[in-house]
Amino acid sequence: MNIFWFIPLHGDGRYLGTSQGARAVDHAYMKQIAQAADKLGYGGVLLPTGRSCEDPWISAASLISSTQRLKFLVALRPSIMSPTVAARQTATLDRLSEGRLLVNVVAGGDSSDLEADGTFLSHDERYEHAREFLEVYTRVLSGETVDFEGKHVKVKGARQLFPPVQRPYPPLYFGGSSDAAHDLAAEKVELYLTWGEPPEEVAKKFDDVRQRAAKLGRKVKFGVRLHVIPRETNEEAWAAADDLIKHLDDATIAKAQAGLSSMDSEGQRRMRELHGGNRNKLEISPNLWAGVGLVRGGAGTALVGDGETIAKRLKEYQEIGADTFVLSGYPHLEETYRFAELVFPHIGVNSQTTAANVNLVSPFGEVMANHLVPVEKRVSQS
Repeated sequence: MNIFWFIPLHGDGRYLGTSQGARAVDHAYMKQIAQAADKLGYGGVLLPTGRSCEDPWISAASLISSTQRLKFLVALRPSIMSPTVAARQTATLDRLSEGRLLVNVVAGGDSSDLEADGTFLSHDERYEHAREFLEVYTRVLSGETVDFEGKHVKVKGARQLFPPVQRPYPPLYFGGSSDAAHDLAAEKVELYLTWGEPPEEVAKKFDDVRQRAAKLGRKVKFGVRLHVIPRETNEEAWAAADDLIKHLDDATIAKAQAGLSSMDSEGQRRMRELHGGNRNKLEISPNLWAGVGLVRGGAGTALVGDGETIAKRLKEYQEIGADTFVLSGYPHLEETYRFAELVFPHIGVNSQTTAANVNLVSPFGEVMANHLVPVEKRVSQS
């Protein structure tokens, strides 16, 4: 399994839907999470996009020198920028990070969010645009000089003087649940990423994309985007899930659901249907909990349980084709450590969390074995 974590560029906290226990995102906090993920053995981190987020490209660039092996899965919205400018950014970040860039193509999302950035395309038009964008973007990064005139994209003499480290270009990740999204995934990307639905539903999506890709003579890899709530026992994990939403009232949930229902995203519609806005029916599949989606857009489900149980559920997704998991948990700093400690041993990832790997030197000079380095907690209101 390839296990990725998440940099919360929109803020973090101990509870959903409230400012209580909230943390503002600053560079020091991003750095703490990135360094923890790098040290503990995660393969990479996802940096999201949107008007509520810090810019993912600048954020990723700022974390290169603070990490050694960690890859950066950086969100790219084709509809708000030129494919040639995006190609330069991609090549530059890939070169500066010495080949640690992955690109998460985000063609859909909240139409009001996109309109705020100047994009007024319909749902299907966004995928048409993304297809043309990726045609130019990938060819330029591959070293071609490109003339292209499409319905949405037009360039003349486009070229990239400085090639990326990864050839022909950094791998493209992509998610979407509509027919248009599945067509684009089959044609243009290396890895199709779905939000965490019940395994039988995920299997249908994987099979559909796989069959569409096969018709084009292509193969696509697969991954799942999930939240996680691991604890030492299943009882403690479910208590932690309840605790995460304990400050939500019906009015807050209704307001959030009204906003999410206005989106033209098929994936968001499917997330809403998992819980129907009802906080009393949130375990939608064994250990798969839809409580996050009551107030959060995007990925709205979490795996809940002890380390062995969560590992078992991840392996169920692996059996239907997923080899990459992009995970997150609240708050992200502490949960980075908790997941590594409790779940890594059950999925074959070599964690660096054990005290046997840590030797501290005391102020008196002697080596203090079997002590873990404490996590500095930065807490502020946002």
